[in-house]
This record gives sequence, C-alpha cells and structure tokens, in this order.
Amino acid sequence: MSVSIEDIKKLRETTGAGIADSRKALEEAGGDIKKAEELVKSWGIAAASKKADRAVGAGLVDTYIHSGGKVGSMVEVNCETDFVAKTEEFKNLVREVAMQVAAMDPKDVKELLSQDYIRDSAKNVETLVKETIAKVGENIQVKRFMRFELGV
Repeated sequence: MSVSIEDIKKLRETTGAGIADSRKALEEAGGDIKKAEELVKSWGIAAASKKADRAVGAGLVDTYIHSGGKVGSMVEVNCETDFVAKTEEFKNLVREVAMQVAAMDPKDVKELLSQDYIRDSAKNVETLVKETIAKVGENIQVKRFMRFELGV
C-alpha cells in the first residue's frame, strides 16, 4: 500500500516517530492514522523495556507550585546523557511528573508510577515515562520526589 507524505507528516507530528517507522506503521495499519499511532506507541513501549537496565547519570530537578501557592513539589528524574536532559520532551516529562506529585500526593516512586496520569486517565505515569523513553531513545527513571503542603 502506498501512503501519502501528508499522512507520514501527521503521524510524525503526533508521535515523534521517524519517517521510516511512520511509513511502516501506516502501511501496516492500511492507512488508518489512529491504528498507526497505536502501532508506533506499542513499538516505543517495547523499545523502552529494552533500555531499562541502562545507567542513568544525568537528568533534571524541577519544581511545581500549584496556583495559590499552597501545594508544591520537587522531583528528580534521571536519564543517560545531558543531551537528552536538555530536550523539550524530557523537560516536559519532568514538569508533568512534578505536577502529578503535587496533585496526587503519592507515597513513593512505585505508587507514583502506577497512578493514573492526571491529564489522561487512559494511561498511568509509567506509560508516560515509557512514551518519553521511546521518543528520546534513552532510559529514564523517576529517582525521588518531595511534596509540600502549607500547614501540614
């Protein structure tokens, strides 16, 4: 099946996949963009599990203060290189994890990763991390976090 350049561009914009992967997914999905998105995501999650044992020596610490200033959080998320730590995808993930901690008050990293993601309850935080691993090509781990609440 032949796929159009426009469809490849659309799929790349929504998934961050490369040209070859986008073309392959569209061909396997018979041109259906939604099915192709699911294929790309599943490939990325499979690739993420292969990277889980790689050392993470770089990363970012970020904070989130909820409007009103009564709740805030600080998180450390690690990746393999400084190069990835400087990407928008990684910075966005760290920010989203900090927001999740402030909103949901998890007790530990394991609980945090298993929580439904606050912006999309169809996936959990661990899936969000794995999707970012698939995009940036490096292992990513939520190392630690702290949540602050005024008066508690």
